[in-house]
Amino acid sequence: MREAKSALIELYRTHVKDTGSPEVQIALLSERINYLTSHLKSHMKDHASRRGLIMMVNRRRRLLDYLNRRDPDRYREIVERLSLRK
Repeated sequence: MREAKSALIELYRTHVKDTGSPEVQIALLSERINYLTSHLKSHMKDHASRRGLIMMVNRRRRLLDYLNRRDPDRYREIVERLSLRK
């Protein structure tokens, strides 16, 4: 898990010491959202995880909205790289 997180940070960072830019946060949230989505397909009654998934999706949406307001070019790039719906 730690290696996967480090690899994602490496891919989406904007500078050498970057771990908290919106792009990195969105990429990490997307990875966790994809994992939880597959988990919930086999554990349909896991409502606590479903609530966590909904909160993560909302946090990612807020980060994407922030990035779109601040820098639309970076927003379009991250949406395209992660294959997200607009």
